[in-house]
Amino acid sequence: MTPLMARRVGAVLGTALTLLFTLASPAAAHGADAPDATNYRTAITATPDLPGLEVITIEAGARLQLTNHSGRPVEVLGYNNEPYLEVRPDGVYENIHSPATYLNITIAHVDPPAHADPTVAPEWRKVSDEPVYRWHDQRAIWTDPVEPPAVAAAPGQPHRIREWTVPMRTEVTPLQVTGTLDWVPPPSSTAWWAATVAGALAIALLGLVRGRPRPITVALSAATIAAGVLALAYAVAREIDAGNHTVGPILLELFTVQLWPLVSALAAIAAGAYSLSRRAAGDFALALGAAAVGLFAGMVNAAVFHRSIAPVPWGDTPARLTVATIIALGVGVAAAGMLRLRGTTSGTPTEPLATPDSPANAATTPSPTPNNPTPST
Repeated sequence: MTPLMARRVGAVLGTALTLLFTLASPAAAHGADAPDATNYRTAITATPDLPGLEVITIEAGARLQLTNHSGRPVEVLGYNNEPYLEVRPDGVYENIHSPATYLNITIAHVDPPAHADPTVAPEWRKVSDEPVYRWHDQRAIWTDPVEPPAVAAAPGQPHRIREWTVPMRTEVTPLQVTGTLDWVPPPSSTAWWAATVAGALAIALLGLVRGRPRPITVALSAATIAAGVLALAYAVAREIDAGNHTVGPILLELFTVQLWPLVSALAAIAAGAYSLSRRAAGDFALALGAAAVGLFAGMVNAAVFHRSIAPVPWGDTPARLTVATIIALGVGVAAAGMLRLRGTTSGTPTEPLATPDSPANAATTPSPTPNNPTPST
């Protein structure tokens, strides 16, 4: 490996790995609220018959979302039947004395402050100007790090964990949302990883084709663009599953919560287009763009390979196929691009051997001189 090729390959790997480790903490922090996948399915079986009131599950069931356009205040009760939330026409209010106000911030364990006393009269604090609220209701999800006994005994079988109820009321009328929490056995991650690795290897082999033919360049560029488009689609699907259904909120979340999947997807698309333009550094661009999308839009979502419930609205198996394709295309094109870089920087070609009648031989053969006569035959 020549120094120039080593520098280029090192730049690709170094940039990708530096970004991966630098951004690992923010990604993990967000994962507590929006899991990449889960084995617990939260489903709503009945909602209040109140026109304008909607309650749905979001983020693969990790949170409930209540939207109140009924024109009447709707109050959600906490774990001790104390007033917890009040969703009014002018926005959302939290009771600062309800333990649920603090317990429902995240899936992780939280100790409520001392003033969180459910027996104290409610004190309302406005938290939103819109009549929409999302929260982690511990009645509807599994928060214990230890699996339920039935699941631990037979993890390969489906289990009904519980049937749950979230009590509500509007003025003096009681309301409730009911649902179920089930364990869904995870798929075989080995099969998904094997298929993904096989796809990546097949694409990487294109980098061994000698001469860097144009059809191979077009194929690798198209694969990189496809990986970027799929990464964008998956990111948008996650936002739709998180309860965002209009362009504005989706774009806002993409540029905040999912900034790096978004950037890597756009980088892959740009790298593919750059390579198609016959630029000299096309292979380097492909390697870097593909590596980025494979890591930040593919590998970060690989939990779907060993979890049964994916955080997208189009189904679990299509989600796995999408993530597997992003990883295979990203890793495969990155490897192929680095192999092609190696082929263009492996040194100057060896000069052909000179023959007795060749110009090279004539130029290097000493001519006869008086002091060096040509031997007679």
